[in-house]
Amino acid sequence: QVQLVESGGGLVQPGGSLRLSCVASGSIFRINGMGWYRQTPGKQRELVAAVPTGGGTNYADSVKGRFTISRDIAKNTVYLQMNSLSSEDTAAYYCAADIVVYFGRSPYRYWGQGTQVTVSS
Repeated sequence: QVQLVESGGGLVQPGGSLRLSCVASGSIFRINGMGWYRQTPGKQRELVAAVPTGGGTNYADSVKGRFTISRDIAKNTVYLQMNSLSSEDTAAYYCAADIVVYFGRSPYRYWGQGTQVTVSS
């Protein structure tokens, strides 16, 4: 059983900052890529930022220069530092991780339950 648990969402004023965290736990052999997605009602879930299997980082154009993704491999944790937030960043944010549960098994994408970020004055 694998679980991803997000935290750090909430209400913030425009221009403010939040830091999201996501911890993976359970039967984990290896975690490949990890990332953050977001979704608003009536829209498709979109990639915000990711740390792919091979390293480096990817960002959606809309968050470049404002958001920073980082990963603590030892803690099975991924973070998303969000600065200069605007109302357009309001969404449910989901953590995703490509996890291998035992040697020889193909990776499977697991999702967290989501954490709401609301940017409003």
